[in-house]
Amino acid sequence: MTDGLRRAGVIGDPVAHSRSPVMHNAAFAHHGIAAVYERWHTPAAGLPARVAQLRDAQYFGANVTLPHKVAVLEMLDRIDAQAAQVGAVNTIVRDAAGALCGYNTDAPAVVATLEAAGMQLDTARVVILGASGAARAAAFALAGAGVPSLVVVNRTLERAEGLLADVLATLDHDPFMCAVAGDDPALPEVLHDATLVINATSLGWQATETPLAAALIPPAALVFDMVYRETQLLRDAAQRGARTLDGLDMLIRQAALAFAYWTGVAPPVAVMRAAVTAA
Repeated sequence: MTDGLRRAGVIGDPVAHSRSPVMHNAAFAHHGIAAVYERWHTPAAGLPARVAQLRDAQYFGANVTLPHKVAVLEMLDRIDAQAAQVGAVNTIVRDAAGALCGYNTDAPAVVATLEAAGMQLDTARVVILGASGAARAAAFALAGAGVPSLVVVNRTLERAEGLLADVLATLDHDPFMCAVAGDDPALPEVLHDATLVINATSLGWQATETPLAAALIPPAALVFDMVYRETQLLRDAAQRGARTLDGLDMLIRQAALAFAYWTGVAPPVAVMRAAVTAA
């Protein structure tokens, strides 16, 4: 490309729904940076070539979304300590020498989003739905923030168990942790006592799909869906009397951190928020 612009983008499959371009392009314009942020639809087979392309000097780097946050690790030159701990990367930064470093901005964004929503993490009984890269970020971040109880519910029990084993190995305290299969008869009891339920699966992008039957949603909990739209899960939670939170604030917070990594300038968070809200 010869338009003289620096580039960043989101790598995933799918990415057509992504609102990241409107945020980052508004931020670039605000700071007068000659750059553009794009959607880069990338199936698994094309991931190595897409990542290698980021070594070119025109690229700031990229965001990484489902399903590539774990697979991309082995394609990078360096991994930030927090991203290495989480075992997932959602932000790639190209340095001046062309080396690629992976970061995880989801983890700090999860904590900041929940605290801004008034969640008392030091007393929270948390249930995370899913064991993906986003679930890993949430589990590590919340365990590090001192939640006393953390349950991971996943279709494949072994993945949930592996995630919690990884989390526990990093802690100097011993919270209650449990892995539960999605079809476990004990699931209603587990959810009954939850004060925070987080959907870290991709279920929710389609209008009626949901990771959790409405009858299982605890009315006293905050239900946080990382999908940044009104989902069936959130509609069901509201009908049950639960507090609800979608993923828009988390999206903005992780994007702001990524922008700072790429550009070295303070992210215009209010500008980014206004742009994505208008969109």
